[in-house]
Amino acid sequence: MTANTAPRCLDLSRLVSRVGRGPLTGVDRVERVYLDRLLKEDAPLFGLVRLPLSYALLECDGVSELANRLGANGQWGRADLRGMFNRRLSSLQRRAHADIRRLARATCPRPGLAAMLAKHLPEGARYLNVGHSNLTHRVLAAMSSRGAEITVLIHDMIPLDFPQYQREGQPEKFEAAMRRVSRFATRVIYNSAHSRDRGTHWFDRFGRVPEGLTALLGVDVPQPSSDGLPSGLPADRPWFVTTGTLEPRKNHALLLEAWGHLAKMPGPTPALFILGSRGWNNEAFFARLDASPLTGRDIFEWSGLSDPAVAAITQGARALLFPSHAEGFGLPPAEALALGTPTVLNDLPVYREFLGDLPVYLEGNDSYLWAKTIHKMATVGGAVPRVELEDVQLPTWDAHFNKVLSVT
Repeated sequence: MTANTAPRCLDLSRLVSRVGRGPLTGVDRVERVYLDRLLKEDAPLFGLVRLPLSYALLECDGVSELANRLGANGQWGRADLRGMFNRRLSSLQRRAHADIRRLARATCPRPGLAAMLAKHLPEGARYLNVGHSNLTHRVLAAMSSRGAEITVLIHDMIPLDFPQYQREGQPEKFEAAMRRVSRFATRVIYNSAHSRDRGTHWFDRFGRVPEGLTALLGVDVPQPSSDGLPSGLPADRPWFVTTGTLEPRKNHALLLEAWGHLAKMPGPTPALFILGSRGWNNEAFFARLDASPLTGRDIFEWSGLSDPAVAAITQGARALLFPSHAEGFGLPPAEALALGTPTVLNDLPVYREFLGDLPVYLEGNDSYLWAKTIHKMATVGGAVPRVELEDVQLPTWDAHFNKVLSVT
């Protein structure tokens, strides 16, 4: 049995957990790409889903049906009795979980996972976890006892490298998960050489460095659409855009400071569109943003926009601004470049690795330098030319999977 024909089991717990929670994040989208790609492969495909107090194992037909439901804006069936008793679930989640149980080859209480896998998952199957979810001792130990090769995609080690930007308790939870990966994983896929450097550093400290493979994530060209654009979009002046969850690591505070400088510079102040949901440990920034006289006049915040609407706003921007303190990969700048939109980024190694000289790089703590650069870009004579698409050679999913599927 070769790597190309061995049964695979893709963990789908993260995607299922996102049902009803708005547009997919970057990590969610990676898991979705894996789901779609593995359904096209010749190797038998299973799906493992962690549900409240239980697990569900799906065979290929069930995985395919689940993929259809996940992509159909919540076209789920009726809730079942088990879901009705769980008041922590939304109505949509109850229906989704009931459908998963109906689609499953088998389900079990969480303590029965090893026995369920021994009965229904072929020995020697290859378990893939690409969503940083469900990396529990129970799952990894059960897969290991079944003789499964365990492959984990590591998106970054930011919770360990930058614990100050995390929710309380998150660094400890993440470290525990990575220690389990160090112990059980057959191999680790890294989304960049930078992530591999940081992963190797931490796994070495944990006592075992699994086999590693670097495979840059693919960058799809977004499909812009004016459907779903926010009302009152001030499109009568140059605008800049920043996307992503409003959390301390993303460094939105620098942009608020930069717009304070811009308001004092000659000429009209450009608009800043902040696209993303409010996150954690960022109350001081939220208070400053809400109290700023620039908010609603020059700075506009929207959350929950569709990917096509975000792409349309990004395509029309003078530039995407991304002053993030740390990234494992950085999908928004790559997608902006794929749309031909210039990008202004904090000078991080991972961007240099796969974006080269295409972005404008600035020091991530110098708000006045950012303001001067933005002011120049907002003027007709100083605007950075749009990126010529033939000059953009971004990594592809085909190249990613050519590497990954040859060994998993």
